[in-house]
Amino acid sequence: MSPKIAAGAKAPAFKLPTDGGGQVSLSDFKGRKLVLYFYPKADTSGCTVEAKDFSRLAPAFAKAGAAILGVSADPVAKLDKFKAKHGLKIPLASDEGHEALNAYGVWAKKSLYGRSYMGILRNTYLIGPDGKIAQVWEKVRVAGHAAEVLEAAKEL
Repeated sequence: MSPKIAAGAKAPAFKLPTDGGGQVSLSDFKGRKLVLYFYPKADTSGCTVEAKDFSRLAPAFAKAGAAILGVSADPVAKLDKFKAKHGLKIPLASDEGHEALNAYGVWAKKSLYGRSYMGILRNTYLIGPDGKIAQVWEKVRVAGHAAEVLEAAKEL
C-alpha cells in the first residue's frame, strides 16, 4: 500500500476503463473540480446507497462545477450491471490492477470478524481545478456523505 494522500498534495494521475466501454483519466478533468470516490464493491448495500446518493445529487455537483467518478476493483461488466440495475447517473471506473487504488493509498489490509484480507478503503477525494487534493474523507460513513462532499465542492 502506498502512503496516504493528504490535502494539498498533487492528485496522482490515473487512466482507467469505465462502464460502457470508455476510458477516463485525471487529465480529462484538468481545470475542473473532481469528486473521486473509492468504494469496496458494486451492488453491496453501502456502496449502492453511496452511488445512488451521488447520482441523485449529480445535477447539484454539476452546478457547483464538479464532476463525480466512482472507482472500485470490479470488472467493467459488473459496473455496467450495477449502473443499469440502480439507474446510476455517474461514471464508474474499474481498477482491477489496483494502480489508482495503490496510488491513492486505498488498497489496504482490512479485517472482518477476525479475518484479515486486502480490500478497498471507502475514501473520497475532492480534487481542485489546480489538480491538487483539496479535501480528503477517510473511512467514510455513507449516510449524508454525498451531501457533505457537495457542500465542500460548492465552497472550493
